[in-house]
Amino acid sequence: MKSIFFFSMLLITTLPSGKSVFDYTVKNIDGKNVSLSAYKGKVLLIVNVASYCGHTPQYKDIEALYKKYQSKGLVVLGFPANNFMGQEPGSDETIKDFCTREYAVTFPMFSKVSVKGKDIAPLYSFLTQQKENGLKDAPVTWNFQKFLVGKDGKLIESFAPKTSVNEAVVTTAIESALNK
Repeated sequence: MKSIFFFSMLLITTLPSGKSVFDYTVKNIDGKNVSLSAYKGKVLLIVNVASYCGHTPQYKDIEALYKKYQSKGLVVLGFPANNFMGQEPGSDETIKDFCTREYAVTFPMFSKVSVKGKDIAPLYSFLTQQKENGLKDAPVTWNFQKFLVGKDGKLIESFAPKTSVNEAVVTTAIESALNK
């Protein structure tokens, strides 16, 4: 009887929570609350960004990807983070100005968050921990890590910071998600 109880408890503690990104509310770059449930039915590419990183030029390709696939149902969500060598030190206003001026970013940008550590944002806790997302552990290793989320709000894949959104592995995964 004890072994059945133990096994039952093991199953309960290892099953994913049933959550999705749609369960989270975040602040946009202008400080307004946005329920991510507003993106139900869309494919999301969530990226932690930084203004002073060697990967910062990726903004150009990410914006082009957004424009290419936006009409098909892709939304890119940018989350500035200052977790890596202070590469995003500015205020939300400064970040917004930089992204608009330097890269003509039109995809939704959000308020600066922490993507790792004790103060990790709840959304990033979900994206990076298998016990929450039910798929995989994918800790953020640097700026411009990308998380692909399906129309159902569930994590599909994580792509390394150096992986360009122009690489076949990314575009193929996005197109597959859009066609589901």
